[in-house]
Amino acid sequence: MNDIEHFNNPKVEEKPLFGASLQELTGLMEKFAQPAYRARQLYDALYIQRIPSLDQITTLPATLRTALGSSGYTVGLPELVQTALSIDGTERYLVRMADGETVETVWMPGGDGGERGDGTQAAEEEEHPAHDDDDYKRATICISSQVGCAVNCQFCLTAKLGIRRNLTPGEIAGQVAAVLNRHSVEVGRDRINLVFMGMGEPFLNYTGFMDAVRLLTGPMSIPESRMTVSTSGILPGIEQFASENIRPKLAVSLNASNDVVRESIMPITRKWNIAALLEAISAVPLRPRERVTFEYVLLGGINDQREHADELIALLKNLRAKINLIVWNSGPDMPFHEPTPQDVGIFQKRLREAGIPAFIRKPRGRDIYAACGQLKRTLEQPPPALVEIATL
Repeated sequence: MNDIEHFNNPKVEEKPLFGASLQELTGLMEKFAQPAYRARQLYDALYIQRIPSLDQITTLPATLRTALGSSGYTVGLPELVQTALSIDGTERYLVRMADGETVETVWMPGGDGGERGDGTQAAEEEEHPAHDDDDYKRATICISSQVGCAVNCQFCLTAKLGIRRNLTPGEIAGQVAAVLNRHSVEVGRDRINLVFMGMGEPFLNYTGFMDAVRLLTGPMSIPESRMTVSTSGILPGIEQFASENIRPKLAVSLNASNDVVRESIMPITRKWNIAALLEAISAVPLRPRERVTFEYVLLGGINDQREHADELIALLKNLRAKINLIVWNSGPDMPFHEPTPQDVGIFQKRLREAGIPAFIRKPRGRDIYAACGQLKRTLEQPPPALVEIATL
């Protein structure tokens, strides 16, 4: 039985293998009376070769593949069931999990400038982009960690969904594998950055998120220095994150310069205020040259004035930090508007004059609801010229 046949057979419970550890696969092979090296063959097929179907894992005997399939086992990669293509080359995918739940994942060729100034190799590539004739891919993949989100930031469309469930480590890392396969990416040669900035709050799915990071940095060979996790300020998560041996770069969605404004747009501030948040962040160990990224969504007339910039300077002056300024990306029925270009320019200039690296993050995929704050499990079809339907 192949993966597609199994998916259409409701009598057999699906048991996805993608996300399993080598130890778990070794135990599975023992149950099927197989030698231990079969577990390593399966492990390599899942994570290094990214083979999407058991039938295609030809390093395993056909009899074993048949036995696994008959018992309900599948590779279990999430499916890219809809792809919307932006005029800027960004692709937004509606990604379906085994239980039918969907999230959104985004591919941004060339990146979005978000790494600039963070002190890593990815930043250098953003600041000094390669020539068009260089024969490798450079892109950023934006990954979801939950179906929906519980944080309820008022300017974000994902918040309108509420929270449905956490994604498993295999579902989180599986989004990456599915997108890498779509674009025939060669890890180790092509330059791929990952940002955990899609749907959901990663630190409210901490174990699932970190287990996915270990899969991605381990057998999938993507360096932690090419990963950035964004949190709205989950204090226990930040404290636990500070003690991790393997740790992506940290980005904090700050979005206000004082507690009054922040609480009005980010209700989570009632639980953990800005002072407590900055204290926890200051305890996170940084690599040489690394800076913590603070994301600041500029909302017209709410947090984008000179006094807000001055308050922000006072907050961050003693931290090794950089700021990504994000011009708010609009959405239907949202009570906000974009700041003026003049206000954005003044805000950035004041931060830079105070010695704080500040960058205006390039919006990607706005026309297909793929930009920051716009992911919402879109089921309706965007304009015909911008969409490719790939439903299986």
